Amino acid sequence: MAPAVKDDAGARVPLLPDLDSPPEKGPSIPGAVFNVSTSIIGAGIMSIPATLKVLGVVPAFVMIVVIGVIVDISVEFLLRFTYNGESRTYAGLMYESFGRVGSVAVQICVMLTNLGCLIIYLIIIGDVLSGKGAEHLGVLQEWFGVHWWNERAVAILFIVLFVMLPLVLYRRVESLWLSSAVAVFLAVVFVGICSVMAIYALSRGETRSIRIVPELDNGASFFNLFTACPVIITAFTFHFNVHPIGVELGKPAAMISAVRISLVLCGALYFTIGIFGYLLFGDSVMDDILVNFDQGSGSTISSLLNDIVRLSYALHLMLVFPLVNFSLRANIDELLFPKRAVLATDNKRFVILTLVLLGFSYVAAIAIPSIWYFFQFMGSTSAVCLAFIFPGVIALRDIHGISTRRDRIIAAAMVILAVVTSIIAISTNIYKLVGNKS
Repeated sequence: MAPAVKDDAGARVPLLPDLDSPPEKGPSIPGAVFNVSTSIIGAGIMSIPATLKVLGVVPAFVMIVVIGVIVDISVEFLLRFTYNGESRTYAGLMYESFGRVGSVAVQICVMLTNLGCLIIYLIIIGDVLSGKGAEHLGVLQEWFGVHWWNERAVAILFIVLFVMLPLVLYRRVESLWLSSAVAVFLAVVFVGICSVMAIYALSRGETRSIRIVPELDNGASFFNLFTACPVIITAFTFHFNVHPIGVELGKPAAMISAVRISLVLCGALYFTIGIFGYLLFGDSVMDDILVNFDQGSGSTISSLLNDIVRLSYALHLMLVFPLVNFSLRANIDELLFPKRAVLATDNKRFVILTLVLLGFSYVAAIAIPSIWYFFQFMGSTSAVCLAFIFPGVIALRDIHGISTRRDRIIAAAMVILAVVTSIIAISTNIYKLVGNKS
């Protein structure tokens, strides 16, 4: 695998001929903020209220802040070692430190994380538009009745062909900044409506009781706390897009600023939806809060707000999809064709790989009714590796001799905490899964 940048238009090597040569049309920090924020805010935001139910309000707030700080440090590690080496991709960076094994490990984790997210996004969009059977009708079925054209397979196919396909054909990540800006706006609308509904319910004395700290009745309750960690980690995982966005931006300081602005914005959105969603539904809040909004109170205004909440988030996911697909496609191409020309310069390979990924995601979303357990395990494995373990081991390996003593201590703590938390979370999830089946 050749780690050096080959071409300005590349998707696999993210789109700059050299870090010392800024692009002719320089991407802006606001555009990077929108792309980073959209990469962060995906399906994970819907599980944040449920993590407050498990952790309690104060520990959840502390964990959101702590994970945000650690994510900022891990991104700084990635950028510092990237700009001191020759690689311009995450896989190339790991190749420099650990050889072929390191690069393949990153590519596999990106494929697991991103492909899983793409399938989940399509499943959620299908749930919103076409529902889950007679008991949970989709928005289109509630508005127009049940017809062949608003069945799940047809509705998702329409979205894939006419919304997602044009967006995934962009070859530069900066080209997606406008759709990312709309996606962030829709996420703010989603959070804003939830907040207004909760405040209105609070004024009428209709909110539910919430826990400030977790209830630890037994050992199982204690270990359940660790299952909330992967959810928040997954909600902050965007490391697969650090290189495509950062290398196009061209300046490490500018990318770090964009990341920090995005982390503050996303952290505020996460805690806001967490506290107001928890206030609104209390202990009845589901792992996917959109399910709660599927349960209308019968009021016309309430039903309309529920539909707006569900549609705004479905539209948000449609616009997140191309950003997640961007790095997935680049890593698959880098794995399968390491010696071939840059992906974006090969029209045939680019189009075929794009269509195959889009088609596979669609078929999987139709064939698999729910993969939330996979989402939980993904947060405990591949997402943790991308966000914490790989940046930590890169800093510990320190092939350029630039890690300080403080860096090595933080990196070691990051790796140890990630591994321990992941093992406990995986074990607890397996125990719960087996227990539910038995």
